[in-house]
Amino acid sequence: MRNIKIVLSYDGTDFNGWQIQPGLRTVQETLELAAEQITGSRPKANASGRTDAGVHAVGQVVNFYTPATMTPDSFRKALNAKLPDDMAVRECKEAGDTFDANRDAVRKLYRYVIRDTNIRDPFLRKYYSISHQTLDVAAMQRAARSLVGTHDFHSFETNWPNRATSVRTITHLSVNRAGEYIWLDVEADGFLYNMVRTIAGTLMNVGRGYWPEEKVAEVLKAEDRREAGPTAPAAGLFLMRVSY
Repeated sequence: MRNIKIVLSYDGTDFNGWQIQPGLRTVQETLELAAEQITGSRPKANASGRTDAGVHAVGQVVNFYTPATMTPDSFRKALNAKLPDDMAVRECKEAGDTFDANRDAVRKLYRYVIRDTNIRDPFLRKYYSISHQTLDVAAMQRAARSLVGTHDFHSFETNWPNRATSVRTITHLSVNRAGEYIWLDVEADGFLYNMVRTIAGTLMNVGRGYWPEEKVAEVLKAEDRREAGPTAPAAGLFLMRVSY
């Protein structure tokens, strides 16, 4: 058996997340069924992390074991021929026998995209969250500084507790603008359920002028989800990169 590592991109709009769910279209099942058509046996696809319904990925990393003997490049082409148009394998290579896409990940980078305008874009509407008020990006960036480092992110976690601990380390958090598009880049050693989307919703409250910049540090210290902002829509969230 060979351990295959792939980098997978997908438009999450029409998927019910990564994980297999009976009767629902998911990224994991779609990938496994495509591999089965090629190899004759269905692998168990193991991702760096589960993405939720509507969340996109540019650089999701997946590994699975297969008896297939074709070269990695031939396997990539064969998979792309079987996958639907809203999925694509960007890279494919043979990994070491013990490589685990989930357990071996040391950092992940997510990007959250916002558009502050009163006019929706009919072509890109599935790939951003809209704000009908102009956002103060400089204020959002200053407020975001309090989240960088190792903290208990209980306030930014939905349905606590989801993990053994809510402590995570954010190594990078930036807020940028290009025209009417704003994006938050958040890189950390791990993420809690809805953590990035809650950070986005909280910083948007600052950007709209609803909250002072200092409020974000107070929310973090409170360790209470009720103190944070709303969970921003899934459409704006992209898994960009996984580091090993």
